[in-house]
Amino acid sequence: MSDAATRIKSTITDNNVVLFMKGTKEMPQCGFSSRVAGVLNYMGIEYSDVNVLADEEIRAGIKDFSDWPTIPQLYVKGEFIGGCDIITEMTLSGELDTLFEENGVAYDKEAADKIREANG
Repeated sequence: MSDAATRIKSTITDNNVVLFMKGTKEMPQCGFSSRVAGVLNYMGIEYSDVNVLADEEIRAGIKDFSDWPTIPQLYVKGEFIGGCDIITEMTLSGELDTLFEENGVAYDKEAADKIREANG
């Protein structure tokens, strides 16, 4: 396993929810990262953010690690969930709520419902 893969594995093992993104949760650097961080922030999810722009090795390594070509990438309890489109769909369908519930991740159900109402 490469150094990047080892660091990625460690990060997703040590944190319940991890978002590999361009920028940070406070200051996203691309629209897709901003959308996913916005959903997680709004739903009150405690998550670790990894700025791939600050580390070229992680930026390249995460794509190989997940076998997924784009960033952002969301992991819950060590499992790759998806990128922006998948997270958006899961949020709107309620699947993301279920995923968090099944994994014991606290979130604001009312906020999740508001996102669905606003996009319904």
